[in-house]
Amino acid sequence: MSEDSALFDKGMPIRREVLGAEYVDGSMARADDFMMAFQRATTAWAWGWAWGDDTLDRRTRSLLNLAMLTALGRTPEIKLHVKGALNNGLSVDEIKATLLHATAYCGIPAGLDAFKAAHEVLVKEGAVPVPKDPKA
Repeated sequence: MSEDSALFDKGMPIRREVLGAEYVDGSMARADDFMMAFQRATTAWAWGWAWGDDTLDRRTRSLLNLAMLTALGRTPEIKLHVKGALNNGLSVDEIKATLLHATAYCGIPAGLDAFKAAHEVLVKEGAVPVPKDPKA
């Protein structure tokens, strides 16, 4: 078994636990031969190698991801990793504090995008109440 195959096998259960089996299984099922190269690489490298290292716990990795994704302006990935952060046991307050910290270093526009993305997921997951309609 090659090292990449071993990392893939190590990373797949971690990826499924953090991001959710439905999301990961759907991504794998939709991957054609071209996209499967990426699916294998991200599962082996990000999930098997990086997330599979025991030096940092999953909560810390989730906090780091949210901050880095805010800095990079990767809104779809922020949404995905907010759900992952909840799966890893982070509270809404911890997610908010991480995004505020990232806003201080990355700027208001990046922070606003991150907050909007996170809020959408937090509402959908029932972690924060549905906003009141100002017209109601």
